Amino acid sequence: MPTALLALAAFIAVIIVWNVVFKRNMGEAMLLGMITTALFAGAQAPAYLLGGLADALTHDVLYAALAFVFMAHLIDVTGLIQKILAILNSVFGRIRGGPAFIDTVGSAVFGSLSGSNSANTASSGSFTGPWMVRTGWTPTRAATVLAGNGGMGAALPPSASMVIMVGFAGGMVTTGQVYLALLAAGAYQILLRIGLIMYFVRRDGIPKADRHDLVPLRTSLREGAGALSIFLGALIPILVTIGPVADFLAASTPVGDALGEISLLTWIPIMIIGFSLVAGRDRLPGNLRGWSALLDGAMPKFATIGALLFFAIAASEILGRLGLAEDVNALLADLPVNRFLLVAVVGLVVALVAGPLSSTATLTAVGQISFLALVGVGVDPLLAVVAILVFASTEGASPPASGSIFVAAGLTGARPESTFLPLIAYYMIPIFLIGCLIGWGFLPVLGG
Repeated sequence: MPTALLALAAFIAVIIVWNVVFKRNMGEAMLLGMITTALFAGAQAPAYLLGGLADALTHDVLYAALAFVFMAHLIDVTGLIQKILAILNSVFGRIRGGPAFIDTVGSAVFGSLSGSNSANTASSGSFTGPWMVRTGWTPTRAATVLAGNGGMGAALPPSASMVIMVGFAGGMVTTGQVYLALLAAGAYQILLRIGLIMYFVRRDGIPKADRHDLVPLRTSLREGAGALSIFLGALIPILVTIGPVADFLAASTPVGDALGEISLLTWIPIMIIGFSLVAGRDRLPGNLRGWSALLDGAMPKFATIGALLFFAIAASEILGRLGLAEDVNALLADLPVNRFLLVAVVGLVVALVAGPLSSTATLTAVGQISFLALVGVGVDPLLAVVAILVFASTEGASPPASGSIFVAAGLTGARPESTFLPLIAYYMIPIFLIGCLIGWGFLPVLGG
């Protein structure tokens, strides 16, 4: 087997063994994986290692991911996500199964901002999980819905997973293309989840929520309307770079030439942070000690995602220098594998790896090889990126090691193992099929 492919196999094996078998953190696993990868360069290993580290330091994906981490932390500590959930409660609470609908929409909202599946489950589920059980849902069914919705952290843009795949795709796709296409793919997943809830409500005979649990829409809007402004942080950069508004600005204003220099990866988190500071100003600290405490709360998250991505990007650069793209193309040329079969095989590999690992760790491990394999057999690069992200979004519903499952079980009082088969049947398999249909070109996405 070619050297680069052997190095990739060793990289994945080290990550899984160190994280799953030895229960060590993912940053350490990525560091060891990177060093293992460099060793395949033989006598040139030190040069390859230093080159990979240097390239990682200048990679804009690393800094964008850290900005997303702080953005999600700020939205959480300022209580903006709770205000948005309260508005959703007022809108959907009167519907049968209302708490589950609220959790679905809330998971889509928070997932698109945080990109973390377990955090997504905990944030929306802490409010909706106990409410579901109180309104007639069994603990197992409620936990299944919460964990299944947790995957929206990777299914919608912007997310750390999207950032990683944009980096792997290089110049083959633009950030704007991936953003809009993933938005469409995420909409398919939301529709799937809404359909499942309607089915569960009818099958299980779920009654309407108690009137005393509901807050009038006028009240929730008065108290939380400002929280909705944070979505302008994503909308404004998109409007000025993509679509008719961008075309008008480019053709009719002096700023037209500068629009092409705007990076959505950079400006979306910056803008959302800015709007969050304004909308959540009443919850922000008023002195240096308070700000120090707020920043200290974000540091563990910075350390985790920063180390993971830094070492992962460095390892990716080393694999590139070892000739991974050439090895993949040579391997595919010798295999009688058509486009339809390879999309399904890649989907199975990504979903299986996403079982013990997070979606970000999964994509740093197998995202690049999966992308190169799909493009190598003729899959459109944009469809390849989006399909892989959809496959990775099964993480929240992947038993037995998904953090979302145990968070959901803790919130509802269910036994985690009781959710395994329902999650596979109702979430993993349908999401896998959505990814396949996108990769095959049968399910349209924006720009695809």
